[in-house]
Amino acid sequence: MYGYRRYLFVIFSLLTLIFLSACDGGRKKGEPAKVHWDRDMCERCKMVLSERKYAAQIVNPKTNKVYEFDDLGCAVLWLSEEKIPWAKEAKIWVTDAKTGKWLDARTAEYTDDSITPMAYGVAAFTPETFPKGHRVLHFDEVVKLIKKIEAKNNENRGLTQP
Repeated sequence: MYGYRRYLFVIFSLLTLIFLSACDGGRKKGEPAKVHWDRDMCERCKMVLSERKYAAQIVNPKTNKVYEFDDLGCAVLWLSEEKIPWAKEAKIWVTDAKTGKWLDARTAEYTDDSITPMAYGVAAFTPETFPKGHRVLHFDEVVKLIKKIEAKNNENRGLTQP
């Protein structure tokens, strides 16, 4: 009888462990994940995510896996450099530079004069939080700007590509 209880305990413990490891904290498909600030690392540059107003996440639409970034610039360049086949379908999230809340990167409004972790200078806002007196940039413009900045950085480092 004692051996049977031990057996049931081990089986129950293993099933609980499997169930808990498969759990994603109730996150819906495509939604951003909870960030462990000052512990999670940027997928591209490997810096720790600490600046709550410029973080980004990319969610793989097929697997729901989340990739975290310390700057939208890293997210944009990672999609390009890694030749991610699902890039067009990816759900891209950025934090509102005023509130820190997650926004859909493709519909957010941007400025290009912020001091960001990787110096791409791009900050995201909603229409309600957008700072007065700034020119609104949209996602496609921001992607071009980030790639232009990176090309200039690479040129300055002597890393130009033919």
